[in-house]
Amino acid sequence: MDRRQFLTLAGTALAGTAADTVYAAPPKSQMGIATTCYMTYWRPQDPLAFLERCHELGAAGVQLQLPSDADGVRKLRAKAEQYGMFIEAMAPMPKANDQAAFEAALKLAKEAGAVAVRTGTSGGRRYEKWNSLSDWKAFVAESTAAIRTIPAIADRIKIPIGMENHKDWTIDEQVALMKQFGGEYFGSLLDFGNNIALLDAPDSILELAPWVKLCHVKDMGVQTWGSQAASQGFLLSEVPLGEGILNLEKLVSAIRKSNPKSRFSLEMITRDPLEVPCLTDKYWVTFPERNGLHLARTIAMVEKESRHLQPLPRYSKMAKDAQLAIEEQNVKSCLHYARVKLGL
Repeated sequence: MDRRQFLTLAGTALAGTAADTVYAAPPKSQMGIATTCYMTYWRPQDPLAFLERCHELGAAGVQLQLPSDADGVRKLRAKAEQYGMFIEAMAPMPKANDQAAFEAALKLAKEAGAVAVRTGTSGGRRYEKWNSLSDWKAFVAESTAAIRTIPAIADRIKIPIGMENHKDWTIDEQVALMKQFGGEYFGSLLDFGNNIALLDAPDSILELAPWVKLCHVKDMGVQTWGSQAASQGFLLSEVPLGEGILNLEKLVSAIRKSNPKSRFSLEMITRDPLEVPCLTDKYWVTFPERNGLHLARTIAMVEKESRHLQPLPRYSKMAKDAQLAIEEQNVKSCLHYARVKLGL
């Protein structure tokens, strides 16, 4: 199903009905679904209800925020075991001088039967969150001190932890962190698309392959932003698997070869395109060592791909039922593609 069909379905608010016809009784996937697939419109609040829905879609597991109460954790684990589904949990980063909350989150993950835990050093985009080089350096120092505490805790509790590349660290920076701190239980949650926003080449994420514990599977579309004379950068969006610029077969194969135990979870975020203002002064404040090669290579790639890809869709002006329908359809399409084309 192509982009035009998606938008037609969404515009008439019939995508959910069509999807149920196409994907009725879906075969079991080997891929999980992250709650972030529904961070824009559905926004599930109940972990058990989310797991139930992912089971109905044929997913192999879920990546989610665990219930805070012991009874909720027991029920979630029991239902996941009944369905034969895996659970990936989430944990806040520890603080350099206080790891109590982090350890508690890991122990809760063990009680839930989680196979791995997702963490990350920031929830923001580097070029938006930090306004000066000194602020960025302070973040690096604080985060590195916190990261230093993770391996010993992970080794003691014996649960894999993946730190996400979340539009904060460049691939070179994260590889350096993994070389210093990565090990049997601490490594990377490899997001397939985030680092394009930092002007890293799409395939460069495979430099993190030796440390991958978890994955966010996604495909990315790019588009020129404004006229050549007035452009501030480029647009970047998650798109249904197989419709973007990523070599998904290469990425999945390399990760499987490097770590056969690594899990794959879908993160198809249905939202308006993100603006990457890489042609503005503000963008470069925290990149003193990044040279023009990264910019030139990325802009050339965007211009080339923009001629071949359909315009990136915008959803924010749609009616609520259409937004919900297309969000669900995008997830179903990705599960189907991953099973048929990627063996997931």
